Amino acid sequence: MKILCLWHATEDEIEYVKKAMPVGTEVVAPKAAYFSRFESTYQDLKPHAADADAFIGWTIPQGIMEISDKLKILSWLHSGVDDLSQMGVLALAKQRGFKIANIRGANAIAVAEQAMMFVLALAKKSLLKHEAARDNHVFFPLFGDEHRSAMLHGRTIGVIGVGNIGSHIARCAKGFGMHVLGVRRNKQRPAEYVDSMHGMDELHSVLGKCDYVVLATPNTGETFQFFGEAELAAMKPTAFLVNIARGNLVQEQPLYKALTSGRLRGFAADVWPWYTFGRSFPATNVPRQRIQKLPNVIASNDQSHDADGVLERYIEWGTQNLVEFAGGKALAREVNPDLGY
Repeated sequence: MKILCLWHATEDEIEYVKKAMPVGTEVVAPKAAYFSRFESTYQDLKPHAADADAFIGWTIPQGIMEISDKLKILSWLHSGVDDLSQMGVLALAKQRGFKIANIRGANAIAVAEQAMMFVLALAKKSLLKHEAARDNHVFFPLFGDEHRSAMLHGRTIGVIGVGNIGSHIARCAKGFGMHVLGVRRNKQRPAEYVDSMHGMDELHSVLGKCDYVVLATPNTGETFQFFGEAELAAMKPTAFLVNIARGNLVQEQPLYKALTSGRLRGFAADVWPWYTFGRSFPATNVPRQRIQKLPNVIASNDQSHDADGVLERYIEWGTQNLVEFAGGKALAREVNPDLGY
């Protein structure tokens, strides 16, 4: 079996994968000046891609899949696979019959912690009070509406998408004494720390009960820009919205109107929408309405997973996918191309 690392893997990383695999497994990686784990090119990978049985990595340069006729499994070192859908890799997997597995759950705790940081930062007006402290400014009068913090204890949080990340968010929320409502595709699947589970057809009724709403769903055809004017209108005007999943879940223009009209108290995001218009200009992930500049918005620009131990876990779990495949076992984190996750 030949495994191709799709990045300029270090000798230690190559050796880690090789030691985990059956004796005789060949593990190769492109040889070029290291820049990042996302920068390998077609020319870097071409010498090995054509006869590789397995790929493991974060990115796939254009053209590589077309020459990889012997590919049997792709171990994708991301939780989301919407990029693979857009590149046509999911459709190709169905056509050729190769397997895809991801590392969903590897960053769940880090991302859930980031979501709770957002909830706390919005509720406690952290940025406003930090800037005031830097300027040695004391708010007056005490308990004024414009600087009084919101509470988490006794409040209701809605977790939209109760998977690996959403389940951890629910657990964290319970630690703050919150009432947790969950919304997921299959409401028959219970989740610990969720007080009541609901289907997507109940989304609006759930939103109306929540003081905080956290989006943690994958980006699929069903969820692409699913959160718009009607969903924002269903929320309490005093509620906060947090998007910890994918930027394209939320429609930007209705969100901007809600934030600037007083219809929504605050918004936080680790992600922004990715706008593409074919192969032409402009293609950007910068909010077109400059939402990031609003005083009731905070963001972290795709940094939620950048935490201690996460990179190592990505490679560890990605390697586990290959070990399971080589051993003829069912893939614990196999991706369903039809569902898109």
